[in-house]
Amino acid sequence: MTKKLLILASLVLVATTGANANGNKPLRVNDNDIVTVDTPDDSTKKSAGVWTTNSTPALKIGEFLYHNWSKSGNSQIDITGTFFGNYKYTHPKFVWDNVVDLAYGYAWQDLDNSSADSVGGRFETRRKSNDKIDLTSALSWKAYKDWGASFTANFKSQFGVGYTYEGIGYNAIATPVSRFMAPAYLTTALSFEYKRENWSVSLSFLTGKTTFVMDDSLIAKDITYGVIQGDDFLATDPSTFTHAYFALGSYVKAQYLKKDLLPNLDLYARAELFYDYKKSSNMGWGNDMANTSKYTLAEGETWDDLQAKNAFERRLFETDLDFELKLDYRLSNFISANFAVNLKWDTDFNGMGNWGHWQVYQMAGVQFFFNWKTPKAE
Repeated sequence: MTKKLLILASLVLVATTGANANGNKPLRVNDNDIVTVDTPDDSTKKSAGVWTTNSTPALKIGEFLYHNWSKSGNSQIDITGTFFGNYKYTHPKFVWDNVVDLAYGYAWQDLDNSSADSVGGRFETRRKSNDKIDLTSALSWKAYKDWGASFTANFKSQFGVGYTYEGIGYNAIATPVSRFMAPAYLTTALSFEYKRENWSVSLSFLTGKTTFVMDDSLIAKDITYGVIQGDDFLATDPSTFTHAYFALGSYVKAQYLKKDLLPNLDLYARAELFYDYKKSSNMGWGNDMANTSKYTLAEGETWDDLQAKNAFERRLFETDLDFELKLDYRLSNFISANFAVNLKWDTDFNGMGNWGHWQVYQMAGVQFFFNWKTPKAE
């Protein structure tokens, strides 16, 4: 009996040592004194989280040709490259969602001797038709039913130089008004979130929005996009320039995404509102705004117009709006027809014409795309 106990103790000691040497896989001694190794059942293994990725590069092409056409018209070619990527990590306790939305395009137009000195027949005007950098990363936790909390970081800017134009055709004078990091926006928000299958609403009372203008030549021309310059600002002295402005405010974001709203038709809508808590004091509302306000009038705007606004109108005036709507109709696996409109209201943008603070972008066309979906589990 003692001998059997010693043998059994020795086998248990060997089993314990073997378990530690084999990644803590347990060794078991059965009734017949035979050592067996327990191997995990693959069917019971559960991944800590799952990555789902979707990358969609696309090329959009638009073309118009007029030759000896009685109704007249200007021939035009528009080529835009886009990239949309969604990279989501889904964990039982949280979701980490990352979105990359990029676009860049040019339009060539043949004005065909539209002015006396123009060089016709060469598509002599080339102007940017689209330019977008929009990066978002959001970490979300589910709290109760459809309610949750999230931390979101968003960066917006552009790739190339933006211009205003004076004159017609080949000899138009182009004046730079924007470029990469001028402006750029970094928004971080700690939000409450209500999310359903196709839509969500986020509300944050603690949102930081930093505006960057990293171009001295634009600041010298008073193109600052709301980056307030100091009292010692001197346009001829770059050492006095301020290149960033941090705003703390409230932020509301609503999204709606519906696949197959109708057969093969997808709808995406987004609305964002931001209110800077310091905006009211920066505006310097009162009867002497011309001397007390840090605001720059837009074209066609007067101090009398602003001073006549009531309290409610002033708050609406100060609130930034960014609304976007997209429709995509899939004609095949590689071709779709699409429509997009983007409306913005931002009083930090003084405008390039009588539209003032409103910015409008609208596009319709056909795109050729590749859709790479690579779900994987880890």
